[in-house]
Amino acid sequence: MKPPLPATQRGVALLTAIVLVAVATIAATAIAFDTTLTARRGIGVFTAAQGLRFGEGAEAIAAYYLREDLKENRVDSLDENWAMPYGPTEFDAGVILEASLEDMQGRFNINNLVGPDGVSDALAREEFERLLGLLGLESRWAQLLTDWIDRDINPSFPDGAEDSAYLGQSPPYRTPNMPVTSITELLALPGMTREIYQRLAPYIAALPPGTSVNLCTAAGAVLDAMTPGRQEFSLDEAGLAKRREAGCFPTMAEFKATMSQEQADKIVEKGRVTDNTHYFRLRSYITIGTTRFTLYSLIYRDSGGQIRPILRTFGTD
Repeated sequence: MKPPLPATQRGVALLTAIVLVAVATIAATAIAFDTTLTARRGIGVFTAAQGLRFGEGAEAIAAYYLREDLKENRVDSLDENWAMPYGPTEFDAGVILEASLEDMQGRFNINNLVGPDGVSDALAREEFERLLGLLGLESRWAQLLTDWIDRDINPSFPDGAEDSAYLGQSPPYRTPNMPVTSITELLALPGMTREIYQRLAPYIAALPPGTSVNLCTAAGAVLDAMTPGRQEFSLDEAGLAKRREAGCFPTMAEFKATMSQEQADKIVEKGRVTDNTHYFRLRSYITIGTTRFTLYSLIYRDSGGQIRPILRTFGTD
């Protein structure tokens, strides 16, 4: 029989045992945490992939409605099937899909501020300045945005800005001097606040230069911005929406009647307005369990009925 250990050795043994138990507990906790985190990541990746697939399904549904619409007529107005919201529809495994289409040519295309030669388009800039005025915003944003897009490096007078203004920002950056791909680029303009951006955003789009405005779907302020000296359509947005329940309003003839012949020659005859659309934005809401995804898809439909998504963004417009 072994003699009992001295008290000091028994204390060391007890301390060693406590340390080993603590280390084992920490290791077990770390392993359990990593395992749980890996599982959560896997679920997150799977859910995101599942959400994207349902978003692509919403794009296919939108393409069907847009293709069928083109078979009926060439006029795109807000009383047609494509303009009606889809869902909410519940699928297997508790997935809920809601979707809606918006005519992006019912907005002012900020890329029209610069012509195909890379030089400021005076008529488009005047329209944008009037739109800003109708929204209660400063006209200087028109010059700032024009300089952001045009090819030259000379700031417009008096409110323009080129590289010299942006290199002093923190962090410094340069003007792209090319068409805008997302209207969120406006947030890079000096002095642009979230409040100003949110006021302007529903009325503007970033589409290829030269894209026309659809009279049948354009907001009243966008229509009035094209008719200097008159304010008709933005005075009663509810009345405008009511008239559009029966079809396209204003028609090309009705819109032309609101302006002088000189204005009509500049705007109507040169194709700055239309009654049909190539660019639509699909907003899809996909709910999977407690997780909700928002997918924005910019959809292009050509004259032959071929439809394809050209831009997708998650969560932000």
